[in-house]
Amino acid sequence: MRSSESLHTTLARLIAFPTVSDRPTDEIVAYLARRAEDRGMRVEVIPSGPDKANLVVRAGPDGTDGLTLSGHLDVVPTAGQAWSSDPFVMSERDGRLFGRGTCDMKGFVAAVVTALEAIDVSALKRELALVWTHDEEVGCCGSALLVERFLREGRRLPRQALIGEPTSQQPKRMHPGHSTFAVRLQGRAAHSSRPSLGLSAIKLAREALGAIEVLEEELRGERAHEDLLEAPYTVVNVGEISGGSAVNIVPEHCLLRLGMRALPGQSAAELLTRLQATLAPLAARAATEGGSVQAELLREAPALLCPDGTPLLSDLEALGDGGAPGAVPFATDGGNLARLGLDCVICGPGSIDLAHRPDESIGIDELHAGVDLLTRLIRRRCM
Repeated sequence: MRSSESLHTTLARLIAFPTVSDRPTDEIVAYLARRAEDRGMRVEVIPSGPDKANLVVRAGPDGTDGLTLSGHLDVVPTAGQAWSSDPFVMSERDGRLFGRGTCDMKGFVAAVVTALEAIDVSALKRELALVWTHDEEVGCCGSALLVERFLREGRRLPRQALIGEPTSQQPKRMHPGHSTFAVRLQGRAAHSSRPSLGLSAIKLAREALGAIEVLEEELRGERAHEDLLEAPYTVVNVGEISGGSAVNIVPEHCLLRLGMRALPGQSAAELLTRLQATLAPLAARAATEGGSVQAELLREAPALLCPDGTPLLSDLEALGDGGAPGAVPFATDGGNLARLGLDCVICGPGSIDLAHRPDESIGIDELHAGVDLLTRLIRRRCM
């Protein structure tokens, strides 16, 4: 089978697994495990819970510092989007391949599998590791669980790590994190004809939103990494609000969910402390009226800052177009994997501008260029 046929067939097969984050990953993990075993690689399926697992594949001498390649197997939902074709059946039009995950980021996974067909993995002199994760799209959950396990067990991966998110093959060494917070507002229910007997949680939420806007403005003034980031500050987004139960009841509960994109060196715990301090006056007043305002951290995907001049950046510069490494505005599994001491560089085929949208696609030429770069990179670092 020619590599182009293998590449398209592999990507079509990966797209056919509808791995939206709330669905199982066992079938796609089993498929990739079989493909790796067919190449003579060492396969480890690491369960995280019911129907969820990370997959770690290795070849070459154990413990030698070659290369780690990593990508996530989950995709975002398609419900409510106006697709021109079935998002889980790959189609080809005008030199592009369409389907959910073609760009973000099953295209990269298919490119890695195809690149390995051109390499005799039994001849590797340094270790190559593939790390395929679950639930990246809902907070890098799979990589967080994998890293916690590896830290507990004292396990290692090759330090130079490529995270194949779509960057149009341009190396990126930095990204903000993304942490999810909940603000829970408790009021007192009452008949809506007697509002003075109750305390509206939705009115508390209105005031909480004003306080969060003040914090957002403070954070916008605390700028860093202006040479790399388009938004060189902690970005805040209140993304969800829910509350109340009926129009004739003073609402007793309201929930806000917000995201904050921390900069490198800034922790979610620090942001939670500032959020709680911002809401403290409102919380104190609500408490005097029998209510409460509480903020909590739900999930953290850490920021990433790879040291400038790391060997992998030099390799990519030598193999690519020589562009200076920059940053991406979105979080990746690299923030978690860096906790294992890995130097993570973000680089992969496709454009993030097409990710998460209806008719997500990747150029066929881009995909083949990705296979070529990966083949040369593996040979350079591991042979």
